Amino acid sequence: MLQNLFIIIWHCSKYVSTSDMKGGKNEHSPSDSCWMMVWHNRLYFYSAAAVVFGIWLTLKMALKKRSSSVEMVPQTSRAMKEKSSPTGADHVVQVSGVKIFYGSQTGTAQGFAKDLAEGVKSLGILAEVINMKDYDPEDRLTDECTNRSVCVFLLATYTDGQPTENADWFCKWLEEASTDFRYGKTYLKGLRYAVFGLGHSAYIGHYNTVSKNVDKWLWMLSGARLLTRGQGDCNVAKSRNGSIQGDFLAWKVHFLSRLRALTNDGAQKGCGGGSCMGHSGTCKNRPEDIPEQGGEEEEEEQEEEESEISQHDSSEEEEMLESSSDEESVVPGERSVVDVEDLGHIMNGLKRTKSAGQNQGGGQMVRRSKSNGVMRKDEEEEERREMITPALREALTKQGYKLIGSHSGVKLCRWTKSMLRGRGGCYKHTFYGIESHRCMESTPSLACANKCVFCWRHHTNPVGTEWRWKMDPAEKILQEALDNHQRMIRQFRGVPGVKPERYEEGLAAKHCALSLVGEPIMYPEINSFLRLLHAKRISSFLVTNAQFPQEIRSLVPVTQLYVSVDASTKDSLKKIDRPLFRDFWPRFLDSLKALGEKRQRTVYRLTLVKAWNVDELTAYSELIALGQPDFIEVKGVTYCGESPASSLTMANVPWHQEVVSFVRQLANLLPGYSIACEHEHSNCLLLAHTKFQVQGEWWTWIDYDRFQELVQAYEESGGLEVFSALDYMARTPCWALFGASEQGFDPRDTRYQRRNKTKDISGC
Repeated sequence: MLQNLFIIIWHCSKYVSTSDMKGGKNEHSPSDSCWMMVWHNRLYFYSAAAVVFGIWLTLKMALKKRSSSVEMVPQTSRAMKEKSSPTGADHVVQVSGVKIFYGSQTGTAQGFAKDLAEGVKSLGILAEVINMKDYDPEDRLTDECTNRSVCVFLLATYTDGQPTENADWFCKWLEEASTDFRYGKTYLKGLRYAVFGLGHSAYIGHYNTVSKNVDKWLWMLSGARLLTRGQGDCNVAKSRNGSIQGDFLAWKVHFLSRLRALTNDGAQKGCGGGSCMGHSGTCKNRPEDIPEQGGEEEEEEQEEEESEISQHDSSEEEEMLESSSDEESVVPGERSVVDVEDLGHIMNGLKRTKSAGQNQGGGQMVRRSKSNGVMRKDEEEEERREMITPALREALTKQGYKLIGSHSGVKLCRWTKSMLRGRGGCYKHTFYGIESHRCMESTPSLACANKCVFCWRHHTNPVGTEWRWKMDPAEKILQEALDNHQRMIRQFRGVPGVKPERYEEGLAAKHCALSLVGEPIMYPEINSFLRLLHAKRISSFLVTNAQFPQEIRSLVPVTQLYVSVDASTKDSLKKIDRPLFRDFWPRFLDSLKALGEKRQRTVYRLTLVKAWNVDELTAYSELIALGQPDFIEVKGVTYCGESPASSLTMANVPWHQEVVSFVRQLANLLPGYSIACEHEHSNCLLLAHTKFQVQGEWWTWIDYDRFQELVQAYEESGGLEVFSALDYMARTPCWALFGASEQGFDPRDTRYQRRNKTKDISGC
């Protein structure tokens, strides 16, 4: 077409030139005039020809590109099918195995690791459980980047947000590697990992710190996160699934689902159907890039946690963490999609999160109803969780507890059994005249605000800083406690050695030691419980861990009120008691001041742990001056057996003579106090204020009948008729005094020495 156009123009130009040569002689014909017009406007024709040529060239290039892309599509599709086919010769194995690393102190993470390994094996995938102390990350971790394995890290957070002992070196190396330029930002590129943390949300500022940090450090080294970081919470009141076991089970289900999708069909299984091909011919929606269903439910909490972590990081690391949020769970640089069918789950999760955020605030469980805006008390109680989870119930039942309702318990003390057989009573019998066979050891709250290293329950009881559980009425707790105690006493009927008269007396409890386990003062109805005890003429011995000063001040009169003083300095108290409160030391000091304001009998309870707190004599004397207790019990720590939750050993248990030496030195620093009694069997001594020494005789025992008369008058007068510790004291027998040959053992009983038998560590 263009060639014909040029030929016409050439002929026109030739004809016009010939006509010009003849122009002077002849007139122009009409045809000549036409050709002359074309010639004079030739520039317009040239421009039109150029435009037509450009359009033709553009169309030709476009058609050629389209035909080439059509030819490539069948080849690409065929290549993808061959790659995804499990029977193809070039089939790529997505997961060669799963390595499960655990950092555990009490064995919980180790148990979870074994449980997860069984689940992985059920999918036909090799699984290996690895103790982190037996693994050298510097030499072996890079191998996990190339052998197509998946690494799972189950990590517990220990004291002050530190790793457990077996995970300490791994975490230290990983932290250094993440900031060492010699390793580089891509040192762990190709590593696929998932992290689950074990912690307690009551430890504000340290909740699951280790798992957060490990997750961050692995990502900084270019590891690819397969799943949102899981967070197990020992605090049943705040746990998303009711317990740490429930949290792990929920995370485990998501992990196995992700693993199944990753191993079955590889990248193609991650596509929800339809077109997912990018320009590079790769799938955008790989399984590891798909966000976990319901993951948005954790959005607000995760963002808050990440902000806590990033406070210690540089601005560059903050930007990196923000771009790799756990909610997205994607590899950097790639996008993720959510199937339309999953939007319902996600929106429901967002609604639940929003509702939880509105209904929980300031440590109170405030819930609103549509009718009046505030949920009724009974509805609120229904929303609260039970303190005793099924796993905890099973563990405590095996230890001999008789559980009451959802947060209380009773257990038979070994000294109760001993005195039924005439083999001697506990140190309270020696110091205060308690009849051990008539003493009920109980608690209305199994929860505690400390995790002491010498806890004889090996930390099987729950912990918390406030009451956030369902609450049983005081009447129910007391009645079931008495019934259970009586049933346990009845089991001794006809047992050889049990004295009939003591058996009959033991059926009716006369004393209640609220020191079984936990923090009884946390129970919101503790005053009602105490009044019920006194109404039944049962004396009350209440022990608190000096973390609730306001509750101490609001207590009604107690027969004898104890405060555990396990250390005399802030550092040693934190090391020994491991309190949950961040302001534990001010609370501790205020509790001692509150104790000094009480008019009834008050006691400091000192537990000596050799090499930990036995050298703090001056500091102890200052604390005693602060609270001015009536009595000071000094007892050597009881070794309760090996426990992964504590580093305590028999080397930390002082000999009785060492306790005696400590008490003598302490007495020299305390004006107004002297050594009154001794119970050698319990490795315990009693310092008493000299106001209980009348005419040279000690009156440390209690007139229990007189106390019941005084407390009844106090209640009937509405608190107007007050009384003091001196109003119900009784004379101490000679055999109970310090320096007596009996060393605190009641001569009416027969001492029994155990030989080659497992020691019963229960008792108050």
